[in-house]
Amino acid sequence: MVGRKNGGLTRLAAGNEVRAFASLGTSHRPCPLLHRLEEVPLEVLRQRESKWLDMLNNWDKWMAKKHKKIRLRCQKGIPPSLRGRAWQYLSGGKVKLQQNPGKFDDLDMSPGDPKWLDVIERDLHRQFPFHEMFVSRGGHGQQDLFRVLKAYTLYRPEEGYCQAQAPIAAVLLMHMPAEQAFWCLVQICEKYLPGYYSEKLEAIQLDGEILFSLLQKVSPVAHKHLSRQKIDPLLYMTEWFMCAFSRTLPWSSVLRVWDMFFCEGVKIIFRVGLVLLKHALGSPEKVKACQGQYETIERLRSLSPKIMQEAFLVQEGQLDGTCVASFYT
Repeated sequence: MVGRKNGGLTRLAAGNEVRAFASLGTSHRPCPLLHRLEEVPLEVLRQRESKWLDMLNNWDKWMAKKHKKIRLRCQKGIPPSLRGRAWQYLSGGKVKLQQNPGKFDDLDMSPGDPKWLDVIERDLHRQFPFHEMFVSRGGHGQQDLFRVLKAYTLYRPEEGYCQAQAPIAAVLLMHMPAEQAFWCLVQICEKYLPGYYSEKLEAIQLDGEILFSLLQKVSPVAHKHLSRQKIDPLLYMTEWFMCAFSRTLPWSSVLRVWDMFFCEGVKIIFRVGLVLLKHALGSPEKVKACQGQYETIERLRSLSPKIMQEAFLVQEGQLDGTCVASFYT
């Protein structure tokens, strides 16, 4: 089996398409932000906030001796008031910032490479257009998004800019200032999803093969159907993985998945992908309704709201996570 170390998009270079991805497409789907967040009782939320404050104020101690407890609390969901701070600690973005004082300001003041600036500018209005931060052209949200993405092209000029980085950076900016969002983006690109945003997209191709291999264990029915239809994994998992489901799931599910992703790494992305494939195509009845490639892709474009809910994903992801966990040991 292919191994991996833990750790509608188009790749653009100088404004020209280098590699086209047959996207599942999201431009006509409802914005995930419009889905109502699952409510947590106020008393429970306050208790979680108190526990998280203690962890964040004693982070090194907790990481050294109680990492399992941190993982369990991330699975329950990080309190909204502390999510941005927690993501910085979990990802190592806070340490990166401390190790590189003034670096983001230097990048921010630099003019940037024109071949990327035009491409980034054209993508700004496509990121969460219904969110108050990004609704206005030239508003503070779009300005900060431009700053973060431009800074990354200067920080890693050999990689430049990939469209999938825009929704990632946008989600980060909803939870933290631009400088902190930049360093969290760096961590995602270099630590969590290394190679995903490079020009040849070799890492995402490898992980597509891995996902398909794992699917054979988790759902032989879905695996057999996709094999029979000769549907390349890149056709259904590229946007899921490169955007960390930020353009796919309801908003509450995105946040819950990211809480766990920052704690446990890319295996969370695999688990969610396996849950979606298993419950979209994992029974004879569902497969029977998808006679051809078109019907199958449409099924994966229009996933049932039930299987995208955060509680369902967490529960089913834990059940299906055994093969993924063993894969990374």
